[in-house]
Amino acid sequence: MKTSRMPRLTLPPQVINQDQVPLQQHRRLAMLRRPLNDDSLFLRAGVAAALVLLYAQPVTRIVRLAVDDVIDDRLGDPPSPLPKPVADLMRTYLLYCHHLPYASSRSSQWLFPGRQPGQPMNPVSLQVHLRKIGVPPQRGRASAIRQLILQASAPVIAKALGYHDKTTTRLVTEVGGTWSRYAPGDHTR
Repeated sequence: MKTSRMPRLTLPPQVINQDQVPLQQHRRLAMLRRPLNDDSLFLRAGVAAALVLLYAQPVTRIVRLAVDDVIDDRLGDPPSPLPKPVADLMRTYLLYCHHLPYASSRSSQWLFPGRQPGQPMNPVSLQVHLRKIGVPPQRGRASAIRQLILQASAPVIAKALGYHDKTTTRLVTEVGGTWSRYAPGDHTR
């Protein structure tokens, strides 16, 4: 540009994508209360919203959950405890999902069965359901993981939720967590 061999360039202003900005904690908890208290919402969307907002699970992982991943009041491997209201919602959904209108859901192993026999629900379809009830999946997940790593050490959260420990460690430094000096191991000695 200085030698006039190239025209002057103007860069557009940087636009912050609102889908990537985490929700504030009070807003995330208000979104979580809605599927637990509002019986007019679809159960499928309510259960998915609880998993996104409570356990910071991506929609692509949620649709791959099997019915066998729900054991009593626990979910996944390693089993994470489900709080009572979420466990009640999950039990209701498990009874409901065998009565979905399409035949593939009656014998499906998937927690969120798709319309095609033997296939899970399309993640994009589940994202649409979540947005209809007012839950932005990416923002909800980002705020949930940030809140969780403020409450426990990054390696513990990474193992419990299926994240890479480098991801949770990076997030701890971003949010200003104090778990960086956490000494893992047996402290009873």
